[in-house]
Amino acid sequence: MEKTQDVKLDFSVLDKEELALLKSQTGIENMEELREHVESVVGKAHNVFRYECLTRLVFLKSKYPRLPAYKHVLELGKSREDTLFLDIGCCFGHDTRKAVWDGYPIQNIIASDLYPEFWDLGHELFKSTPETFPVPFIPGDIFDDHFIPDRMPVMKTSTTERPSLQSLASSKSLAPLQGHISAIHASALFHLFREEPQRRIAKKLASLLSPVPGSVIFGLHRGLPEAREIQNVGKAKDTIFGHSPASWKKLWAGGETEEGVFPPHTVEVDASITQIPGTDVHMLAWSVTRI
Repeated sequence: MEKTQDVKLDFSVLDKEELALLKSQTGIENMEELREHVESVVGKAHNVFRYECLTRLVFLKSKYPRLPAYKHVLELGKSREDTLFLDIGCCFGHDTRKAVWDGYPIQNIIASDLYPEFWDLGHELFKSTPETFPVPFIPGDIFDDHFIPDRMPVMKTSTTERPSLQSLASSKSLAPLQGHISAIHASALFHLFREEPQRRIAKKLASLLSPVPGSVIFGLHRGLPEAREIQNVGKAKDTIFGHSPASWKKLWAGGETEEGVFPPHTVEVDASITQIPGTDVHMLAWSVTRI
């Protein structure tokens, strides 16, 4: 995969911890060398898909500090044996590595994205290999029923045995994990689509979640104070749906006239909206937790 686009990135957007993580993962301390390395890999990524975020270093800024549920997720990893964590829509796997950096057991983490090329570029970016960073990567289209079959949320402890992560990597499907995953991170994913596809994604992720109380789906993506259709950032012809905190809660838990993805009174949904300073862009931080 050859570099096809010159990319110039502003490293000042990274805070001290984010820069320290990047230097630690790459082993590159010299800033000019680090800049050249990151820009080279990002240039190659434009061969795969020209996501607007790849023109800026926002993709290396961790979402976790803005997600209150993340502390709970780390506690799950420490307090429960074999608590699986899925980072879906992981791209280069920066947040996957951040979770390991923060102490989540690496042997219980799975990563997934539509484009396996991004995961390969992640190894190049962070100078790792499948042996030095042994997180199983399972590529697939979230809308593909062979990848995640349509299924209602699992409401009782699964009677099926959890498959080994090694077998999953070769099967190319998340189906065997339905009802087994304790924490699912899904950031910068939902806001790529209109309202009905977002509901389909929610149902797919709900089917993967363990029924054990405390199991959680969480993330961060573009939203609005009042729900409506909007134009996607960087894609002039794409129309997407911006959820508000109120509409997001109804999506998952239901309301007076709307059926939720989960049965009534089985999840707690937290959602908050913030505006990025100096822009008209709002971000929705959220979590859906089994009770």
